[in-house]
Amino acid sequence: MMVSEKTLHEDIIEKAWADEKFRQQLHSNPKQALREAFGITIPDHIRVRTFEEQQNDYVLVIPPNPSKVNYDVNCGPWRN
Repeated sequence: MMVSEKTLHEDIIEKAWADEKFRQQLHSNPKQALREAFGITIPDHIRVRTFEEQQNDYVLVIPPNPSKVNYDVNCGPWRN
């Protein structure tokens, strides 16, 4: 069963809230953290960055314009 990116994103956040060791590893080595916790292997050419919002922060992530990116928007840029 394929999990949607939204559900996966929510699962990662919930695990980071509940598991301090995972949260720290997510910041220090996100690819390894995601592989170990969720079985996700992210290719070397994809950079993963984490940023933890604080109470008075609002982070707005602007994704690439789909018309300018060469990937299937239904499966993400790094999934095979």
